[in-house]
Amino acid sequence: MTVNIAVVGLGAFGHKHLDALTQIPDARIQYVAHSKMDIAKEVAVKHRAKAAFTSYSELLAQDDLDGVILATPTQMHHAQTLEALRAGKHVMVEIPMADSLAGVREIVDVQKETGLVAMAGHTRRFNPSHQFVHNKISAGEFAIQQMDVQTYFFRRTNANALGQARSWTDHLLWHHAAHTVDLFQYQTGEKIVKANAIQGPKHPELGIAMDMSIQLQTETGKICTLSLSFNNDGPIGTFFRYIGDTNTYIARYDDLVDGKEDPIDVSNVAVSMNGIELQDREFVAAIKENREPNSSVGQVLPCYEVLDALQHQLAY
Repeated sequence: MTVNIAVVGLGAFGHKHLDALTQIPDARIQYVAHSKMDIAKEVAVKHRAKAAFTSYSELLAQDDLDGVILATPTQMHHAQTLEALRAGKHVMVEIPMADSLAGVREIVDVQKETGLVAMAGHTRRFNPSHQFVHNKISAGEFAIQQMDVQTYFFRRTNANALGQARSWTDHLLWHHAAHTVDLFQYQTGEKIVKANAIQGPKHPELGIAMDMSIQLQTETGKICTLSLSFNNDGPIGTFFRYIGDTNTYIARYDDLVDGKEDPIDVSNVAVSMNGIELQDREFVAAIKENREPNSSVGQVLPCYEVLDALQHQLAY
């Protein structure tokens, strides 16, 4: 079975998914969709897609379409995910899958009603560096005591990873913190029971906080400290330090070192070193095998419950 996929939204992350899908033998880029037809057609030609669309509803009406990957602006995620599920299409939506807890819960409910595959793009679950640590935890060889995480960018204008102007505004809490909140619960296998957050001044034009600090604690006392900034003039990305009972690991995207900065080979952890590709492989495999995927919308719901609680804290 070849799974026919449409990539919707052809910005920076849309192209990451297109590149990833070309590496998956049982996936086909069947369609692409974008708000501008000239861009959609150009991408369709490049990736040999059957057709390009500007109308999402018309795209979903195609009988030979199995699933969609949504790399569209945040404010569209909720409605587009629901529309796909109700049209009988499997869906993977980039994070955040909605910008409110109510929206996330509605997606989870509709997924249960339809029984279709629906997953959110919590890529850290799939990066080989984090998979290595997860495998150690699953084997009983490592238990997390603390995670120390830094998410740093230098982003004082509303631009994407390609330097292009965005039609939506990035958010430290609902976008970037979501990766770490979900990963912390996934790696510990425990529920977060305490969560605190403070934020710095809001940008006068963007209207969002440019700096944020978050503390998390699980039911057995494991803790996570997360620092986020759009003001950091330095290396861009998220850097994770796992402090455990038997070792310390530092993950930087797909690279992993121990606490003494000695490299750890993670090249044999999975079939690829590309976290986006591994995430997309899981989406395709779950469709073929008719099963719940890792990072299903139901599995990541607790992350958004924490984000909602933190948002309420920051509002007062």
